[in-house]
Amino acid sequence: MAKRGVIIVAGGSGKRMQSALPKQFMMLGGLPVVAHTINTFSEALPGAEIVVVLPEEHIPLWRNLAARFDIAVHRCIAGGKERFHSVKNGLDALSEEVEYVAVHDGVRALATKKMILRVQLAAEETEAAIPVTEVVDSYRRVDGSESYIVPRSELRIVQTPQTFSAALLRRAYEQPFSDKFTDDASVVEALGAKITLVEGERRNIKLTTPEDMAIAERLLEE
Repeated sequence: MAKRGVIIVAGGSGKRMQSALPKQFMMLGGLPVVAHTINTFSEALPGAEIVVVLPEEHIPLWRNLAARFDIAVHRCIAGGKERFHSVKNGLDALSEEVEYVAVHDGVRALATKKMILRVQLAAEETEAAIPVTEVVDSYRRVDGSESYIVPRSELRIVQTPQTFSAALLRRAYEQPFSDKFTDDASVVEALGAKITLVEGERRNIKLTTPEDMAIAERLLEE
């Protein structure tokens, strides 16, 4: 079996969550948010190297908090100025033996083991796979004073984990940073690589607001 690695990017603050505590450390169903993420990946990908990327100033806080709970083995490293630099630091922290890397938002704590494995297996076939969901709302493109309907069939909502061959991802992150890099797939695409779309999950929400936390609590109860 290929050696797998996981980079969990947890660099958020509590601003939109209206909390003094960074959102990745807030309690959800009896565990800190990012602890759910770590444990799910550990169960979905047994034996994977797990690296959690945090703002440097938050690492002592997390280590103190993590000691109070049953959390899977992981390493903590400091992030960088942009998400791009944080992922790059995470890549540097993984061993050279890792052949495939999943990159995940730390506050997407409701991703299921089934979806993680689905994306992983697709990446092992195609080198680059990301989960997406269909949109349910209507969208319009605004151009000056005019607006135009955008067909929903042409749109997808992009999620994480985004999983790649380690060699491809390392090569992609050797590129200089660009504002056009919105996620890991966009960094990899800049090399000309093709991205495989895999079915995501509507429950795989990014916990950003107090309303999101309330929804997450209900989903965990179910």
